[in-house]
Amino acid sequence: MIALAAAWIVPLLVVGGFTLDDVLASAIRRNFDDQLNYAATALIATAEIGPNGEARSSRPLSDQRFLEPYSGLYWQVSVAGAEPFRSRSLWDRALPWKAEQNCSAGCFYDTTTFHDEPLRVVERDAVLPGAKTLFHFQVAQVSRDLDRQVAVLRATLWWSLGLLGLGLLVLAALQSTYGLWPLRRVSRAIATIRSGAATRVTGAFPPEIGPMVVELNELLDDNAAQAEAARLHAGNLAHALKTPMSVLVGAAHAGAADLAALVVSQTAIMQRHVDHQLARARAAGRRTASTARAELWPALEGLARTLTRLHAARDVVIDIDGVRDAVFRGERQDLEEMLGNLLDNAAVHGGGRVFATVARAPGVIVVTIEDDGPGIPAAHRDTLFERGARLDTGKPGTGLGLAIVRDVAEIYGGSVTLSESDDLGGLMATLTLPAAG
Repeated sequence: MIALAAAWIVPLLVVGGFTLDDVLASAIRRNFDDQLNYAATALIATAEIGPNGEARSSRPLSDQRFLEPYSGLYWQVSVAGAEPFRSRSLWDRALPWKAEQNCSAGCFYDTTTFHDEPLRVVERDAVLPGAKTLFHFQVAQVSRDLDRQVAVLRATLWWSLGLLGLGLLVLAALQSTYGLWPLRRVSRAIATIRSGAATRVTGAFPPEIGPMVVELNELLDDNAAQAEAARLHAGNLAHALKTPMSVLVGAAHAGAADLAALVVSQTAIMQRHVDHQLARARAAGRRTASTARAELWPALEGLARTLTRLHAARDVVIDIDGVRDAVFRGERQDLEEMLGNLLDNAAVHGGGRVFATVARAPGVIVVTIEDDGPGIPAAHRDTLFERGARLDTGKPGTGLGLAIVRDVAEIYGGSVTLSESDDLGGLMATLTLPAAG
């Protein structure tokens, strides 16, 4: 993380430093040139024509350096064919005159003095009152102070940016060390859970990390519940298989004459138990790992067409009504397994008419499936959810349909109930499932 911080802090500071360097150095140079140009304007304002046509100053300029020999600040007024009129600071020297330029607005250039010092010069051309000749005004100043100011500015700027960059890197290191400390605590807590020394992440965490810890604990609780459910299902399956296996072993030892038929019946019982537990396991696995969505209406329509063809000999009619845009929060395969079992039960045990209705309630979808069969007494309805329970043994089936529907619905947080149909007079199954948001 520190390397990443350095990767963007250093380039930004370098680019920003060069930009500030250029802006501030240019501002200092412009200010220096403005001072020279101001002095040139003042020089033109005080200049006048003498009795012999020469240029002279009506009053001295205010800066005393113009009066000190070789002070570094000079002015000069030149005209073609005459000796230049200059400040006392020039003493017996003269500034170079670039006569080829037209500098009515002011021209700036760099040169060197008679002592080989850097010199900044501004030139202005003007016609004095009462004169017909163009006079050439020059103001110059040694620029070593300017260069010194720029050098001091640059040193201060880069030292400041260096300290700023170092401070930012230190802050990034502190953030990496202390800001991510809660995440390291979570990581150690997960390692402790993996080792079996704990089952949850405990302790106080900052508000930014707290929601993540809550979600993590909920995930751990859910995984623990899934593991416990798996152990319970394994125990149930082992217990359910124990009895038919004991029957087979006892019959084999006794040399029963109808051993073959007994094997078939007992293995069928075992197969039903295995199918039931496998259905639960598949649904639980898909519920834990999936965020799938399934539309109810197309699933109902497809199942209705299939079952109508399957029971065509009995002229079964399946009608569907209700909302068409309901969406189940779960796998389409599980939805079709629940709806298919309920519709098939209604078609097999009813009198030929099946009516399915889809409705919505806050956060859930409610599907009711009614038939016109003889119905089931209220006292016997709950027994139909037991594995292998069948009230009508004369019709084919394993007796696992409603048990599977209940188990799969409960895995998704839903439910299934049985009651009497007010409209058709037979049995009505009400399936409640979570709706997709």
